[in-house]
Amino acid sequence: MSCSLISGFEAKSSHHIRVMSFNIRCLNVGKETWEDRIDIVSRTMLDSEADSIGIQEGTTEWMATLENTVTQKYAYVGVGRDDGVRAGEHSAIFYLKDKYSVIDSGNFWLSETPDVPSKSWDSGCNRICTWAILENKATGEKYVHINSHLDDKGASARTHSVRMILEKAKEFTDLPAVFTADLNVVEGTENYIEITNAGILRDTKHDTADTMHYCTCHDTEPEKSPDKVIDYVMVNSNFNTASYRVVTEGYDGRYVSDHFPVYADIVVK
Repeated sequence: MSCSLISGFEAKSSHHIRVMSFNIRCLNVGKETWEDRIDIVSRTMLDSEADSIGIQEGTTEWMATLENTVTQKYAYVGVGRDDGVRAGEHSAIFYLKDKYSVIDSGNFWLSETPDVPSKSWDSGCNRICTWAILENKATGEKYVHINSHLDDKGASARTHSVRMILEKAKEFTDLPAVFTADLNVVEGTENYIEITNAGILRDTKHDTADTMHYCTCHDTEPEKSPDKVIDYVMVNSNFNTASYRVVTEGYDGRYVSDHFPVYADIVVK
């Protein structure tokens, strides 16, 4: 990894929408606790220039912290997966608050009872999906952002979750839509193939010539798992992908998380 004082984000074109997926890690990264990383996680979000950011592992404590560190630029939608309010991890969507208004949003649990905090099948814990329709205040242009974090224990739970998310994405075929997630599955495996072969969502990594290949989950040793890509930005047919990046740079020799943020610059057709 190349860790430096620069942010690692490329300049964003004025006609692009930048969407990022960022698992911020709820516990330690190496010897650094989540509290030790508040500065660089917040800085990553602020430096990204992203129009919207889907985070994963946003604990109650992380959310309270980010409300103080990034909300000069970003507002968010999302609830805690354990009580539907604040308790437990959030799969929140942060968006540029001066640029966008939320015209609709919601949450559902990846379970057989999606309207209430719950888990099903072989899931190790409650899992949630959050979505929002964002409207550009200046132009009226709208897009949908869907964000989630699939279970790391249950194969059956991931399969059912993928199908629930695809059903949700089908509801927005008339709008540009983007899906961000830590899917907890690598490229080329069964769940990845199902979600990308359904004809609803395309992986931005493979949707443009301006792309890169690098692991997204590294646990501070990226050289040991060069193909561990489990974090994604996917789009529906109403978006074109301009570029895809994995942000491998850190700050001052520090990893921002055990995952690298990933982002895509996309364009409404």
